[in-house]
Amino acid sequence: MSKKRSVVINEKTPLMVLAGPLFLELFLNTMLNNIDTLMLSHYDEFAVGAVGNANTILFMMNILFNVIATATTVVVAQYLGAKKYDKMNMIYTLSIVVNLVFGVFLSGVFCLANPLIMDFLQVSPEMRHYSMMYLYIVGGGGFVTAVFSVMLQIVRCNGHTKIGMRVSLAINVINIFGNYLFLYGPLSHLNMGVEGIAISTVVARFIAVVALLFFFYASKIGRLSLRYLRPFPKKLLMKMIKIGLPTAGENLTYNLYQTTLLSFVNGMGNDSVNARAYCYILISFAIIFSNACAMSTQIITGHLVGAGKSDEAYRRVFKTLRTSMPITIVLASINALLCRYTLLLFTDNQNVIALGQMIMLVDIFVEIGRCLNMTFVCSLKAAGAYVFPLLMGLLCNWGLGLTTGYVVGVALGVGVAGIFVGTAADECIRGLIVMYYWYKKKWVGKSVVDKKDILELEEDTEKAASTT
Repeated sequence: MSKKRSVVINEKTPLMVLAGPLFLELFLNTMLNNIDTLMLSHYDEFAVGAVGNANTILFMMNILFNVIATATTVVVAQYLGAKKYDKMNMIYTLSIVVNLVFGVFLSGVFCLANPLIMDFLQVSPEMRHYSMMYLYIVGGGGFVTAVFSVMLQIVRCNGHTKIGMRVSLAINVINIFGNYLFLYGPLSHLNMGVEGIAISTVVARFIAVVALLFFFYASKIGRLSLRYLRPFPKKLLMKMIKIGLPTAGENLTYNLYQTTLLSFVNGMGNDSVNARAYCYILISFAIIFSNACAMSTQIITGHLVGAGKSDEAYRRVFKTLRTSMPITIVLASINALLCRYTLLLFTDNQNVIALGQMIMLVDIFVEIGRCLNMTFVCSLKAAGAYVFPLLMGLLCNWGLGLTTGYVVGVALGVGVAGIFVGTAADECIRGLIVMYYWYKKKWVGKSVVDKKDILELEEDTEKAASTT
């Protein structure tokens, strides 16, 4: 293998070296995605809902792709930390090939099942054609998304978060430019509309994959070849599936939980539904910083745990929390103070604005709990403790959040803000539990790197230190 060109990540790595580019990437994605929706809303009122229906299904597809992508994050970070460079090409090739094959399979399944999916979702006749065409094109190109998700994690775990930021920015700009061409530009005469948006989405992701592959080879991160899979590393694949499945299960159950809460809100009237939707747009910007910090800490934690530096990893996570928590509280408080004005960007309905003010006040506590969860859950997964977050998610989401939300929001008649009280209870209690789990070091010893590899690394480090 050529000389390693990954960025050295250890206990001295400044948080913002990784978090800064990730913050910009997440911010731009959030902003550009909202612009994307705005462009579509001016084209056809049915198109927004139709694409929303299709994206509900595509989101489930992405959760399945993230089984391997999430495992890649943990395995690559820990093996790089353990300096097992001789195994990296095998890990890179395995991750990409498995997700590519899985992506092709899922793309075929979703295309074949498209009519049945539309029937199950009870999509209206006005939206059905749009939804089906979008799902055929974007779902059919799902294998591109599968490869992109893995490549992005490989580049990030090697410390190149700036590249991820630039590629994510480019993919969104290309997508919006493609939307413009099909909706309002030279290609508008084709009347492809939603189909054109779907095509631009797939093309943008394909270009992003090519760009990431080019950087992968140009920066000498590693090499890809099927010969690295001979003999086939069944043990490593099973290890990656064991890591990825709990995370996929956690994401799936959380979204089902949120969907159930939404059904409660739907029964409260259109003003409550709209207030929730508008507030989520504001909230999506407020959580970006803590999310970027959590993702960065996950990478650093994986490297430290892989290197056998559990104590450094332990301290590093709490150090991150001391940075992200105050800023999260400030951003959530600003949202609550200014929402009476920012909500005017979306509506002049005073009832919706009043409901939104109540939501944003409760959301301060939601964000405190969310910051705890993102920080410690990401770190636990990076350390190899991936089952505990799933169990806590199941218990707290459904046993605490759903119950409290129903009692306060529906039974006591508080309304949509009461639903957020349930979410706050879930996030805060679950956040304290996972923080205690980290504090008690229950995660130590769950590394995916073999203990003998860590011992070899420690011996090599000691020898190097004795000769200097």
